[in-house]
Parts: sequence; C-alpha cells; structure tokens
Amino acid sequence: MRLIATGLLVVMAVSFLAARELATLFPHPAWGFVIAFTEAAMVGGLADWFAVTALFRHPLGLPIPHTAIIPENKDRIADTMAVFLRTNFLTPAVVARRIHGFNLALAAGHMLIEQRRGIQSRLREGAANLFADLLESLDQEQFGGVVKSGLRKQLAKLNLAPLLGQLLQTAIADKRHLPVLEGLIRWAALTIEANEDLLRQIIHQRANTLLRWTGLDDKVASAVLDGLYKLLAETLVVPDHPIRAKIEEGLETLAHALLHDPEMQERVTRLKDEVLANPAMAAWIDGMWERTRAGLLKAARNPQGLMSGGLGVSLEQLGKTLAEDAPLQFMVNRFARRTLVGAVSRYGDEIVRIVSETVKRWDAHTVTDRIEGAVGRDLQFIRINGTLVGGLVGVLIHCVDVLL
Repeated sequence: MRLIATGLLVVMAVSFLAARELATLFPHPAWGFVIAFTEAAMVGGLADWFAVTALFRHPLGLPIPHTAIIPENKDRIADTMAVFLRTNFLTPAVVARRIHGFNLALAAGHMLIEQRRGIQSRLREGAANLFADLLESLDQEQFGGVVKSGLRKQLAKLNLAPLLGQLLQTAIADKRHLPVLEGLIRWAALTIEANEDLLRQIIHQRANTLLRWTGLDDKVASAVLDGLYKLLAETLVVPDHPIRAKIEEGLETLAHALLHDPEMQERVTRLKDEVLANPAMAAWIDGMWERTRAGLLKAARNPQGLMSGGLGVSLEQLGKTLAEDAPLQFMVNRFARRTLVGAVSRYGDEIVRIVSETVKRWDAHTVTDRIEGAVGRDLQFIRINGTLVGGLVGVLIHCVDVLL
C-alpha cells in the first residue's frame, strides 16, 4: 500500500510536468483543468505523506518539531492505553454486564464432554500447544524458583496446628482413626515377634545370677512376651479395652490442645519452620515441581491421552452434570461472575500496569513497527485519498476561477 500511494504521487508529479509541456506546445483550455488537478493532487499527496510519516518518524530524517509523534511519546501512549483499558473494559460493572448472559457452566460441560469423545477444536488444540510452548520457553530456574518460593511462603503462612486439630477431631468423631490404631497395634505385635530373640537376650542380661543359674530367666522372658502378645491381642479385638480408651483420650486431648492451646500451637509452628528449613524439604519441593511441570507438559502435548483414562470418565460425568443440572449451572455461573468481578476489582490496576510497563520497555523502533504494522494499511489509504481529493479540489478551484 505504501508503494501504491507513493506511486500515485509520482504519477501526479509526472503528469503535472507533462501537462505543462503539452499546454505550451498545444494550447487548449482543457490543459488548465489537468494542470490544476495534478498540481493540487501533488499538494494533497505530499501533505498527507508528511502527516502519516510524522506519526512514526521524522520526515526525510529532519528533526522537525512535532514529528515522530509515536516514538517520542511512547511512555505517555502506554499510560493512556492502560487508563483506557482500565476505564472502559476492566471495571466491575463492565465485566458483570459482559458475562451476565454467558452460561459458563454449560460451556464448560460441553467442552468436557467433547474432549472425552475426541471432538477437539483447533482452538483448544492450539491453546494446549500454546500453553506447552509457554511453559517450555520460561526459564526453568527463574520460573521454578518463583513457584517454589511461592509454595514455601504459603506453607510458612499456614497455621498448621488448628488444621491438624480439626482433622484429628473429625477423624475421631467419624471413627476413622480406628484403622490407624489397629494398624499400629498389629505393627507393634509384629515388631515384638521379629525381635523376640533380642528381647529374650535383654531379659537374660538383666536377670540376676540366681535366675540365670536356675534357668528361670527363660521362663520370665516367655511370660513377659506372652503377656505382651495377650495384651496387644485383647486391645485389638476388644472395642472397649482400657488401653484403647486411654489412647483415644490422649488423641482427644491432643486435638483440643492443637485447637486451643497457644503453647502447643507455637510448638507445632516451630516444628513446621524447622521442617521447611531442612535441605531435605527443599529437595522434596524441587522434585515435586519438576514432576508437576513434566506432568503439565505431557498433558498439554497430549490432551486426548489425559482424557482416555479414569480421569477422563470422571471429567465426562462432571461435564454431563454441568450441562444438564440447571441449579448447579446457576450456582457455578454466579460463583464465576463474583470471582471475575472480584478479580477485576482487586487486580484490575495490576493487569493494565502489565500493558503499560510492557509498552514502556519496548524501544522506539519496536513501538513504531508494531503500531504501523497494525494500522499502516489504512494510513496509506489516507495518502491515496488525499492525493485524489486534493486533485478534485484543485479542479473545483480552477472551475470557480474560470467562471469568475
């Protein structure tokens, strides 16, 4: 388009010169109209060329005031764009109005069903590949460090003691602690059985000389072991055994202390901080991040494989429920609207700041190229229109001059 606009301007200039020569050689009133058209077209074309060029650079490289407007004012343009986006798009009222009639739950349900059945659009496939490319392009050390640092901060802020207390209290109330308790009792019996020779040797060493000389130490050891086996067996099979009661009482006391005892909560917090500061914990977080990243990449590169197993069946069932259950759709849509509106209200300024800071980081050449690439074609039409309209105005002026 730039070549066409420039070519049209050159044609007008050549035509003007040719018309003047021909008017000298072959005088005729019509040449006045041709000269007026081409002359005014050159003026209009040159004026619009200057105006369009002045937006992006200095015309002919000359530092004329108020030229190269976009590169000279890119920071102000960036701030203006941010304010425009914030005012006209990222406001709670605009977002709420825009998504009011959108059934997000129904769309999500259909998407899950289609994914399970292998109906994957190019848009979703492209989005999955884009996510994978983005994840691979990010610096592993830097991005991973941000993720792992954020995880550690969230764990450090977590008040663990009340959470553990609530979990323990709920487990006791629902009798979910019984399998764990019975497992511990069985583990204790198996441990004693596996180390029976060692226990007999300890009792033999602690027995006095008389017991060893008479051989009663073996009987004492057998009696102790038999008593332990019997005690553990009774504890395992008798629901109201006193040891069980003592253990449950201890668990209830621990749960209450975790919920209400500041000293116990402080001890749990110190223990949590020590665990987080341990190098082994750091290695575990590193490994967890690498496994998570690898899993995300695998899922993004092969979304259909992810949907083919039990997870796919579960997601398909979830999709059917979302697509068919109107009350559930209402609840999900209401939650989504409130979440989006809340996010815009809280983070709208941060979102537009990304736009502003990104544009400010671009150099003047990058800003010029990107904006000119977006609207340059239309600007060249302005040059073409200016050339033609200028010529028509020149003819009109010449007509008025001839008539008067």
